[in-house]
Parts: sequence; structure tokens; C-alpha cells
Amino acid sequence: MTISQMAERVRQGTLRSQELVSQGMAKIEENRRLNAVIEVNPDALDIAKTLDCTPEKKGLLYGVPILIKDNISTGDKMHTSSGSLALAEHIAKEDAPAASQLRQAGAVLLGKTNMTEFANYMTDSRTSPMPSGYSSRGGKTIHPVHPDADPSGSSTGSAVALAAGLCIASIGSETYGSIVAPAQHCGIVGIKPTEGLVSKKGVLPISFTLDTLGPMARSVEDAALVLSVFTGKQYDISYKNTRVGICRNIGGKNEDSEWLKANEELIQTMRGLGLNCIELPNHSISSRFVFPIMRYEFKYGINSYLEYYRKNPSVPKNLQEIIEFNEKHAEIALKYDQGGLIAANKVPDSWKNEPEYVKAISDREDAIAALDKYFDDNGIDVLFIVNAHYGLASATGFPSMSIPIGKTKTGLPIGCCMIARRLHEETLLRVMKTIEIGIDGNISKKY
Repeated sequence: MTISQMAERVRQGTLRSQELVSQGMAKIEENRRLNAVIEVNPDALDIAKTLDCTPEKKGLLYGVPILIKDNISTGDKMHTSSGSLALAEHIAKEDAPAASQLRQAGAVLLGKTNMTEFANYMTDSRTSPMPSGYSSRGGKTIHPVHPDADPSGSSTGSAVALAAGLCIASIGSETYGSIVAPAQHCGIVGIKPTEGLVSKKGVLPISFTLDTLGPMARSVEDAALVLSVFTGKQYDISYKNTRVGICRNIGGKNEDSEWLKANEELIQTMRGLGLNCIELPNHSISSRFVFPIMRYEFKYGINSYLEYYRKNPSVPKNLQEIIEFNEKHAEIALKYDQGGLIAANKVPDSWKNEPEYVKAISDREDAIAALDKYFDDNGIDVLFIVNAHYGLASATGFPSMSIPIGKTKTGLPIGCCMIARRLHEETLLRVMKTIEIGIDGNISKKY
């Protein structure tokens, strides 16, 4: 059942939202070992009951339970902690716009998903890397296929919950690959929209320049529907011949032979589906500016968030107090280090004028211009990254997407990575829908 079909049945009264919420809660309880959901909405059943009893039932997601990442503020009884024990008692005073848009579309916010703590910006990755999906508040998120596999992050819980059937859609956030990468590794659909297309207000941030919210779903159609709730645009994802540029290495490396083989085979699938695939030369566009931008913007962003959204005076009011809390409760809060937080806290108040930051922002603008030129010079609509690396789109704010395209010999999912021009999500969705149908063997559905 698609999200559209589910919502229509609830609107018609042939399916009750209460039933869907109860089923979701039961599945979450049955799969507690995955640590995918950090908190269930205590009011979810009451909200569903109200929706079932409302005479006028409207909304694209009417009565549909949705899980959202634990860094997205909700003005209800749920906490918003970014996985941090230091913020475990933080309850936001109001919804983030994205949460509000979901509610306005009729969705039931079923709960918050676990995530890599502070969206994987807590530790010094060089000395003490934090495992994907680990947080001091929620524990370690477990891959849905194999407990020892890496589910990737930081929207780990959103991806795992979806892959394990705990929900029909979830919301993640990405600063540098955190929607696309877990989608690739968990065998689901994930789309990172153009930076700025979906409001990021009310999200515990890493970088106001790079952060992006986006939907994760079981199909391209479902992802497009959820995205339309955020953008107000209905996406036409019917088949249309598209020029797809094939690039084997741009912005990062992936030398996993099974992944490379699956993505090489996808080229032949696309050609068989009538997509115009054009071989392009490798191109080097650096994204090293990403990490300086994060470091300089993190402290300002989180301090601004806590000043505006917090309503519990016992919750740390700034980054310095978070660091002090972690040190005081090190046995639980610091299973891994907090080198990233400490480094960010040393950034001076004059950070906007610091030469390193100014250069990083300038380098990003150069990278955006270079990627635009790469699209223009080669006359392509979509760029297929054969090595499946997500970094370039994250760094430049271009929309990117992954769908499952195969499995390894051990049964682990393999994903892909496509990039479209900025604000060309519809083109990206169309290509991915065409591929999805082709992989399913139902090519005739595209006509």
C-alpha cells in the first residue's frame, strides 16, 4: 500500500488511523533491539482518534503515522535531544516548520528516531569516531539485516525504522550524506532536496549553510508525496526521456567491488529503459570546505537554537554547558569523546570574519559554479555517480537521491546516488521512478 492509498482509505473511513498507529507502536515494541526509535509520542493514539472522528478529512498524509529524526523540534510532549543525554529533558516550545507541515497534512507524528549524536558532529573522528547511529541517549542503532553491518548515519534510526517496517515514511536530515548514505545502506529511498527548499528552522543544527531536511520512504512515489508536503508542489514523476551523465568518480571514493559492479550494471538498465546515458570524463570538485564551515557555524547555530526553543531551565543553555554536562556524566555521556564539540566551542565570536571561514564559503560558491558548469557543458539533466558517493551534492546543496539497486552476497542492500540541478527535484524523481520500475521488471508501467 502506498502512502497515498493509505491516506485515502483513512479519509474514506475504510481504514482507521488508530489502527495504523497501534500497529506502528506494536512493531516498534517488537523491534526494540534495533534502537531505531528513541521515543514514542504519548499522544499519538489520541491524535489518531481525533482524526478518525473528524467529519472533514483533508490532507495528503491524513491519518498516516510518520517518524521524524530526534533533532527536529516538536511542540508537544516529545523531547528533542539530537541523541544527547545532555538534552534528554529538552522539550521545544513549538513545532519546527517541517513538523507543523506534516501535521497540517494530516500526519500523526508517531515518534522520534535515534541518530548519531549531534548528527555525527560530537567526536573527533580522527581519534575516536562514533559508530553510525550511536547516541548517549538512545544507544546504538542496529542494522535491520545484519547486527554487525554499518547502517550508516546520521539519520540512522529514520532509515532503519523504515527498512524494518516500523513506519511507512520517516524524515531525516543531512549535512554531509546523512540522508543518502543510510538510505543506500538500509535499502530504502532517500531524497536530499536542494538546500533551502525545505525549512530547516527548529532543527538542532550543525551548519545553517549545509543542513537539509528530506523524506525517506519505501518507494519513489511515496518520497515524492512527502516532499510535496514540504514544498507545496505536486510532482509529476511519469516517464520522460532524460539525459543522464555517467561519471565514475567525482567528489569521493568508493572501492567496494560489489557496489561498483551493481552501479555499473545499473547503467545498462538505464539504457534499456530508454534513458539517454552519456559517458563523461571524471571531474575533480573539492568539498574540503565542508568541515571548516561546520566548525565555524556549529557553536553559533546550537546556541541560537537553545536560546529560542528551550523551555526547561534545567537544560543546558549553550554549547559550553553541554560540554560541562558531558564531563560531569562522562561514564554515560562520553562513551566516545566530544572533541568536535570542544573544537567548535573554541571558535571566536568574530567567526564570520575569520579568514578560514570566509575562504570556505568562497570555495563553496566556486564548487557550486563548477558543478553548474559541468551540467551545462555536458548538456545533462541528471548526474549518475557510479561510485555512489554522496559528498558533492551535500557540499554544494544540489538535490541528490538514492534507491536500492541490489544486494551484496551477504544480503546487505546496495544503493546508488544521483544528482540533479538545483530545484530540479522533479527531474531527479522521474529518473529514479523509471529506474525503480525497471529494476522491478515492470517497464510497461512507465508509459
